[in-house]
Amino acid sequence: MDEEKSVLEQMTDAVSNAAGATKEAAKTAVKKVKKAARKVAKKVTPKKAKKAKKASAKKSAKRAGKKAAKKKKKARKSRR
Repeated sequence: MDEEKSVLEQMTDAVSNAAGATKEAAKTAVKKVKKAARKVAKKVTPKKAKKAKKASAKKSAKRAGKKAAKKKKKARKSRR
């Protein structure tokens, strides 16, 4: 230890350095976890999005068919 600094100053420096190192380690760990979570989310969401698109396409096809049938009925009624 340095003779120029008092023991108290040296200890506070050591503790603050340790706290800073712990803080940095925690930050890097959080960054890694977030990055991994993003990767998983990217892999999972496209499948769900594809399923949702298929379902919405099926619904819109059904609706379009129903609307077309209604238009035909209205056209027939108006001819009478």
